[in-house]
Amino acid sequence: MQTITYQGLKINQNIQSSIQDVLVVEAALQININDEPYTVVMRTPNNDQALIRGLLFAEDIYKSNKALIFEVVKEENEVPTIINVTISKEKLGKGYLNKRTLLSVSSCGICGKKELKDIKVEGEKLTKTTTFSSDLLHEMFLKMNSFQHTFKNSGGSHAAALFNKNYEFLTVKEDIGRHNAVDKVIGDLLIKDYLNHAKYLLVSGRVSYEIVSKAFIAKIPIIVAVSACSSLAVDFAKEFGICLIGFTREQKMTIYSNPSFVKTTKSDV
Repeated sequence: MQTITYQGLKINQNIQSSIQDVLVVEAALQININDEPYTVVMRTPNNDQALIRGLLFAEDIYKSNKALIFEVVKEENEVPTIINVTISKEKLGKGYLNKRTLLSVSSCGICGKKELKDIKVEGEKLTKTTTFSSDLLHEMFLKMNSFQHTFKNSGGSHAAALFNKNYEFLTVKEDIGRHNAVDKVIGDLLIKDYLNHAKYLLVSGRVSYEIVSKAFIAKIPIIVAVSACSSLAVDFAKEFGICLIGFTREQKMTIYSNPSFVKTTKSDV
């Protein structure tokens, strides 16, 4: 259940009318690891296993390719509220020691971090492996948009999509949270053991630091956003070797880092 109908009072030019409006669902999910609470995320139900798999990967809790065991511990109205993940102790990454102690809400991916050092990401800079035409990005966005059914119904969800080096569509997921949608697509390909084919991450909203860090951990070299990019997102994209592009709409875009990835036909520089 990704949408639900609520009654509202619509006012248009001082004319009031009662409407039944479709809203995107935001619901809490408690994630347990080995039968102990780890964190609570606010998400749009559906693709919960992919969400958890992507989150554990990004948090350096579980990096193995071996399939995880998921168990729905509790649910309400057929929507899971508590899911337990079983991970052997020798497979638990160091990120497990940095447990989130606060609620992780849909708009904040780093809420609950204990110290400033906890938001750092370690790893070697990604190396440039491809160049691409900017014209192809718009075609890829059209493909992603064709799957945004929750957004079309409610206007309240974000989407993320992954494509391979040949610009072929791999997966797309929607969620009320931008970073949740990214976790879902990365987690989906992790479950399918296909993440190493992902080269382009498209997002329907803005790009913050954490989305860049998730892409870097997943070794995805190109991020393309419909909306703005934060200053920290640009700083880290430069440091990580990621090509970061924002405001991609109506045949326009702004390249903030590593512009050598992009082939364009004209230049005013």
